[in-house]
Amino acid sequence: MQNETDNPAKAAPKKSKLFLIILIVLVIAGGWFGLTKYLHGLHHEETDNAQIEANISPVIPRVAGYVKEVRVKDNQIVKKGDTLLILDDRDLAVKLQAAKAAEATAQSNLDAAKANTNASRANIATTQAGISTADAQIEVAKINVRRTAQDYDRYANLIKDHSITQQQFEQADAAKQTAERQLQILVQQKNQVARQTSAVSSQSSATSSQIGVADAVIKQKQVDVTEAKLNLSYAVVTAPESGMVSKVNVQEGQFLQPGQSLFSIVLNNDIWVVANFKETQFEKMRIGQRVILHADAFPGHDFEATLTSFSPATGSRFALLPPDNASGNFVKVVQRLPVKIEFVNPADSLVKQLRPGMNVDVDVHL
Repeated sequence: MQNETDNPAKAAPKKSKLFLIILIVLVIAGGWFGLTKYLHGLHHEETDNAQIEANISPVIPRVAGYVKEVRVKDNQIVKKGDTLLILDDRDLAVKLQAAKAAEATAQSNLDAAKANTNASRANIATTQAGISTADAQIEVAKINVRRTAQDYDRYANLIKDHSITQQQFEQADAAKQTAERQLQILVQQKNQVARQTSAVSSQSSATSSQIGVADAVIKQKQVDVTEAKLNLSYAVVTAPESGMVSKVNVQEGQFLQPGQSLFSIVLNNDIWVVANFKETQFEKMRIGQRVILHADAFPGHDFEATLTSFSPATGSRFALLPPDNASGNFVKVVQRLPVKIEFVNPADSLVKQLRPGMNVDVDVHL
């Protein structure tokens, strides 16, 4: 009796059935995989073009100087107000002393201007009193002139009748002329005192204006002192916020310029994710949608998050050299729009271990 396995005609149908079964299974599996991916794509938008972001504050000196002491190391945790480095402040201290000396000089000038003004005002009172005295003397002189004029007229009539001697008439005439001269002298003296009063008044006005100038100079010097104190305080560079220090590229004895970026502090107040989605993925995305994140550092952990905002422009618009398609060489390229995603539970221990720049996969639930 011949074995069935030795019959090629019977083995061929069995192989055909096995191949057909495998093909059907593959078609069904492929269809199922495609269907699930299609259904998943209807309710999800995904991208791996995403990174962790955080607030990073640069440490920048406000004054120039040589580094006297560096008090932080790479990757050190600091609190707000902690001293990071100290600059040599001797030049700044000298400038502060010079500003204080200039302020003291300005104060002395103000005191001198006030003293001169008070003296001028006292002289004005004295000259005004002199004018009053001159007025009184002039009134007395006028009375004396009237009296001597009347005596002269009487003696002139009596001399005609030879009732008095020539000497008596001449004495009356001399008394009249003396009284008139005395009146003229007093009037001239009054005018001179009046001119002195006007000069003293002008001098007082000038010294009063000097008080205003001196006061303005003092205010300017006070501003200089305040500025010098601020600059002196800037010799101690402190942490603007709490966080972790980056690599410290500063050495003792190094000369720093104002505004020079030294190193950075990664603030520990908040972190978020910026995902760059293609513009073709934005049709159904809305603010407030649920997001699942997978960090490359922790691939087995699902991070709950929420879509919070969209960028006002594509990433290329904020590039150093944004594209300009007005030259006629336009090539259509799918653009990406940054999306901000915030963690639902920022107190998660794994969230706190994430660092800016880490890669994440983003799955937005539409």
